[in-house]
Amino acid sequence: MGLNKKITILGDGGWGTTLAILLSKKGLDVTLWSAFADYAEILEKKRINPNFLKGVKLPHEIRITSDLESALSCDLVVLAVPSQYLRSILERGAEFYVSSRISVVSVVKGIENKTLKRMSEVVHDVWPGAQVGVLSGPTIAQEVVHGIPTTAVVATKDPEFGSRLQNLFMTPAFRIYTNDDVVGVELGGSLKNIIAITCGISDGFGFGTNTKAAILSRGLVEMARLGMAMGAKKDTFFGISGLGDLVTTCFNPLSRNHFVGEKIGKGSSLKKIMGHMKMVAEGVPTAKAAYLLGKKYKVDLPIINAVYGVLFKNKAPQAAVRSLMTRSKKAE
Repeated sequence: MGLNKKITILGDGGWGTTLAILLSKKGLDVTLWSAFADYAEILEKKRINPNFLKGVKLPHEIRITSDLESALSCDLVVLAVPSQYLRSILERGAEFYVSSRISVVSVVKGIENKTLKRMSEVVHDVWPGAQVGVLSGPTIAQEVVHGIPTTAVVATKDPEFGSRLQNLFMTPAFRIYTNDDVVGVELGGSLKNIIAITCGISDGFGFGTNTKAAILSRGLVEMARLGMAMGAKKDTFFGISGLGDLVTTCFNPLSRNHFVGEKIGKGSSLKKIMGHMKMVAEGVPTAKAAYLLGKKYKVDLPIINAVYGVLFKNKAPQAAVRSLMTRSKKAE
């Protein structure tokens, strides 16, 4: 089964649009699906994505549609929708999905709140028998679309499928590695968004590099700790999809999660911040899921739990910082 005949990107956000452009420029037959018919018309007419990828032209070769049935007439589906909507979109497309013909790549970085499942697990729930890979890493859309050198990881248990995906996405400016640790790669891409919110809060307070270094190093420990409890490999969290993605999201001014944290650090409420955002900050729902996973697996997650308290329990950020800094003494 070939992967390069017809490819559909489900999701017209910045990353989904960037991947559509990347694959189209490789000469592949690409369809970009939008959940909203009126926005699909804007994309088709203007050939730009004003909400999510400003200033970038969409090649005319990319087919744009809001018709899920026609979108799923393809060989490979790239899932690029917000994590909390993935299941409902897959359910809508279930009647058109043919498991023996369509392979799936998830680029979604999140954990489903209701089930605490990773995105590949959600796919297997709704589209049983699907061949699923995961693409993740430090991939700011605006940088990738402009050809800035970037690395990412394709994770799958099937080495042959992984090799085909590696070849499919690889370009001279987009280097793809393979990994068989699907759990670790998915969790790295999801949990780092919570740590990015923490770094944003730190910057909002006006704290310095020392604070951010502490957040990153101890946050990475928590990511690996929870990941290993869930069956991931520790080393994965020190690679591209773990540490690499963590650094990018915590330091890049375009990071939506850092933006949310910074606004909170400057005194805004989460409700007000989210009300003014067009794009989804995945770290917000992921903080709730990670908090619950920590309880489920009995894992100590002080930073993640503190972010959960700030976001969902009205805990003052200043109090959260104080509680983290005055915890009982321990060895590193």
